[in-house]
Amino acid sequence: MLRKQFRFTAFFLVVGLMLASSCASKRKVTSEPFNTVIQTARSYTGTPYRYGGTTRAGMDCSALVYHSFYSVGITMPRISTDQSKMGKSIRTNEIKPGDVLFFATGRRRKQVTHSGIVTETPRGDIRFIHSSSSLGVSEDYLSNNYWSKAFLFARRILE
Repeated sequence: MLRKQFRFTAFFLVVGLMLASSCASKRKVTSEPFNTVIQTARSYTGTPYRYGGTTRAGMDCSALVYHSFYSVGITMPRISTDQSKMGKSIRTNEIKPGDVLFFATGRRRKQVTHSGIVTETPRGDIRFIHSSSSLGVSEDYLSNNYWSKAFLFARRILE
């Protein structure tokens, strides 16, 4: 009888520890600020592009960056050019989720005109979310020919 009670107690102790540790790890992942930034940005997926727009009815790339970082208490400037002066400069091989990419999509090849937030970096293939004039808020890869040519630099806002 004592042996049965011991097994019963040990079983529930092990199950309890497994559940407690799995819950803690989930809580830790979602509490990371960069995850909140990415989740907020992804919540706008499908929102149409609107130059100067700042709502779900339509938004531009800098509004997406602004709202996403605001979700973790960071107030970014409203314009991509000004956003590009925030945080610290990082090399391309240091890019990680939550970093912000800046692009020159206009006639002036060195002037910031577009921005996006890195969502994933599987095997060095950088994926980012942005608001494009053709697709609205969507995700793309930096390896895409158009974006790789337009890419200027990346900055880290969250340490």
